[in-house]
Amino acid sequence: MLLPMSPADAIFLLGETREHPMHVGGLVLLQPADGSDAWDLRGMLDAAMARGEVAPKLRRRARRSVTSLGQWGWEADVDVDLGHHVRHSALPQPGGMAELMDLVSRLHAGLLDRSRPLWEMHLIEGLADGRLAVYTKIHHALADGVSAMRMLRGALSPDPDVRGMPAPWEPIDGASRSTAVDDGANPVGKAAGAAMRTFGGVMGEVAGMVPALVGTVDRALHERGGALSLAAPRSMFNVPIGGARRFAARSWPLERLRLVAKHADATLNDVVLAMCAGALRGYLDELDELPAESLVAMVPVSLRGERQEGKSGNEIGLLTCSLATDRVDPVERLAAIGESMRQGKDSMRTRTSSQILAMSALGAAPLAMGMMLGRGGPIRPANVMISNVPGPATPLYWNGARMTALYPLSIPVHGQALNITCTSTDDEIAFGLTGCRRSVPALAPLLGHLDDELVGLEEAFGL
Repeated sequence: MLLPMSPADAIFLLGETREHPMHVGGLVLLQPADGSDAWDLRGMLDAAMARGEVAPKLRRRARRSVTSLGQWGWEADVDVDLGHHVRHSALPQPGGMAELMDLVSRLHAGLLDRSRPLWEMHLIEGLADGRLAVYTKIHHALADGVSAMRMLRGALSPDPDVRGMPAPWEPIDGASRSTAVDDGANPVGKAAGAAMRTFGGVMGEVAGMVPALVGTVDRALHERGGALSLAAPRSMFNVPIGGARRFAARSWPLERLRLVAKHADATLNDVVLAMCAGALRGYLDELDELPAESLVAMVPVSLRGERQEGKSGNEIGLLTCSLATDRVDPVERLAAIGESMRQGKDSMRTRTSSQILAMSALGAAPLAMGMMLGRGGPIRPANVMISNVPGPATPLYWNGARMTALYPLSIPVHGQALNITCTSTDDEIAFGLTGCRRSVPALAPLLGHLDDELVGLEEAFGL
């Protein structure tokens, strides 16, 4: 008997091809506790492999129903060969971040084996600074970025003195660390799933649905912020993609971004988007690929706490945002981004969850069609995806080893060859850039442009 799989999750299986892997990932760096080293961490993880215990969520295998409809479902309690799922790798000399990013780029490109539960973990040794790197990838049908973050946090502790902790793949206190996953945290999956199965399932509130959708189209026609955009220009990112990947990542102190946000009367997410906008402008300008019109980003946003409707569940919508890359001044760019995001949030503030889902589905429909058809359509919903996934606010440890970095990896898709995902950990924010290797040149210069934009904003505000 198969456990049910939501259409929103199944869309990531239906849309997957060799050129279009549909898994998310994370790269964690662990600093061994005083008196130990990376070999000690590997020893503890090897001991956990010998125990052979796996959390229920990670023992699920995707299967099609034998009925004529052939829906996807989950086969539970599958035997797991940990030797396949947990692997060891070593970096070549000199064991720096460049070598680590190159290895993770290659690991992130490979498809997960559908005959097994859809996850892998790679223990990477050889970092010159003595840290242990752990790269994990998990299929988007099984977990999105937010729920994967919850799984990670469940395996860590804020207490550096705690020992005897389970490995990340093991059950915690007899229960899966992912039992509290909220499907509503997957805005792109929800939107794409809704788009692919038509709007019929979310239109129970007909009286409010039609005005919501009409308003979404009207905002797009007048180039105001909302779930749908018709203004995204043609760019080098809006092309069919291949299966090989590039990955680059870097962290910045959160306090630097908070200070800019305070002086600009902006949100932290506005500053994140402004850094990305300025970096993309500089990166594309160097390549002589900068469009005259502003790039448009697709941005998952949390409306929890801003909407009058306070119920739990789907409190996340999908907005498009003008990145103002046609403006030279970084302060003007930040202000324009903030205004675009405010307009988008206003368009959803009084809507119900079902209406927000339908509005987001309308905006994501061209992207979902590209996933299914293997090519982009005539409408570009956006040039790039930019996500900001909240992470732990305090230092976290695994058996005394401190997590010093967490870099997110995501999913480029046909028509959006670059994905930027950010996550905060303790006092830093990490930007993870995942691109199609065939379509997107080296990403390291983009990291430099991110730093340049932050410095430019700081100088503009006298920080």
